Order: sequence, then C-alpha cells, then structure tokens
Amino acid sequence: MDDSGTAERRGGTRRARLRAETSAEIKSVALRLMAEGGPDAITLRAIAREMGMTAGAIYGYYATRDDLITTLIRDVYGSLADTVEAARDAVPAQDTAARLLAWAEAFRGWALANPEGFRLVYGDPVPGYQVPEGGAAPEAERRACAGIIGLVAAAWNHTEPLEPHVTWDPSDFDPHLADAAADGLPDLPPAALALGLRLWGRMHGLVSLEVYGHLRTQTRAPDKVYRAEMLALVTSLGLDAPDAAPR
Repeated sequence: MDDSGTAERRGGTRRARLRAETSAEIKSVALRLMAEGGPDAITLRAIAREMGMTAGAIYGYYATRDDLITTLIRDVYGSLADTVEAARDAVPAQDTAARLLAWAEAFRGWALANPEGFRLVYGDPVPGYQVPEGGAAPEAERRACAGIIGLVAAAWNHTEPLEPHVTWDPSDFDPHLADAAADGLPDLPPAALALGLRLWGRMHGLVSLEVYGHLRTQTRAPDKVYRAEMLALVTSLGLDAPDAAPR
C-alpha cells in the first residue's frame, strides 16, 4: 500500500495536471470566442459559460481578463518564434537565402494554421486591454526581431549600398529594436535595421491580407504570390534564390 507521503504527491500531481488541462481549455475557448465574435468576445464570464463553470472558478485560474489576454499573447507569440526559428535552423547556417525562405514560409504556414493567434498578436486589439509594462510577450518579440536582423546581417555582405537617398540614424528606431540588434551584432549599421523592417513588412503584408481574407477574391494561388514575393526579396539582397520556380 502507498504511504501517506506517496499518496499526497500523487494527488498533487493529479491536481496540477487537471489544473494545466483546464487552463489550456480556457485559452482554447478564448481563441474560439475571438474567432466567432471578434476580440471583444473574450470575457471570463463567456468562457465560464462555454465550459460549464462558474465565473468564480475561472477567476481561480486568471484573476482578470487582461491576465488571460497577456497569457494568450505570450503563448501564441512564443509558438510563432519557436516555429520560425526551427524552420530557419533546419537549413545550414551558410545558406542564407534558403534560411530566409524557410523563415518566411514557416511564418505564413503558422499564421494560416493559427489565424486567431495571428490576429491577436498582429491584428485586432482587444478593447480595453491594458498591455503590461514591458509588453505582453517581450521575450518572443525579441526573438522574432533578432531572427530577422540576424538574417539581414548574414546577407549584409551580399547587399549593395542600401537606399542611397535615405540616411538612417539609431534614433530613428525604437530602443527595443536597437537592443535586439546590439545583442550579438553591435557593428550592424542603422540601415540594416531599416532593411530588417522592410523584410518583415514584405513577409507580414501578404500574410495579413491572406489571413483577413482580402486575397480570396483576387487569386486562387496565394501561395504562389507569396513565394514569388519572397524570392524577389531574396534576390533583392544580392543572394541567389535556391528555387526560382513557383510551387
């Protein structure tokens, strides 16, 4: 027979597992409510009703709706950072063009598989949500910025002088972006930060149009449109596109 200490530990493990499962369900329901009714549909009372719980029970997991929103953003953004980093790192470090394409394709794939998460991070603000000091997901945001800037740095020697009619200064950029660049890349010039923003904009723009349904009536092949844009992005950096044929 189990002694009381072993039984207590098993009980604690079971409670922790059930709590983790309930917390995950709360987040899943919140994203579903957002998909069905927009960001203002996320309320703790609505989630409790969907799960057959009392509002008081929900408050035992998240003290406020904003706590839940912050947790959702942190989890979603972290998942995105994990996905694009894994895709990039599956490609040899010396193949900058293929690593950039892998990052871009993984970004689009994640967004299409997680449209509510994409909208939560990049799109619809949740009415009344107060972002905590330092941001909702500072670590994931830093990883995403550092990843794009790292790809720019790897391509920098292949790139012709950029935007000869624009002069960039460190003060043109948010300190968080500058800090992400300085972490391991202290000699990267301000023009590289501008290039990183432009690369991110080209990746994000078409994905956002697709997630929000704006390409639906324009093309039956949004994947080809996106890949063509990413191949053009690669060649604009003076890199050789690994596969110029549209898929």
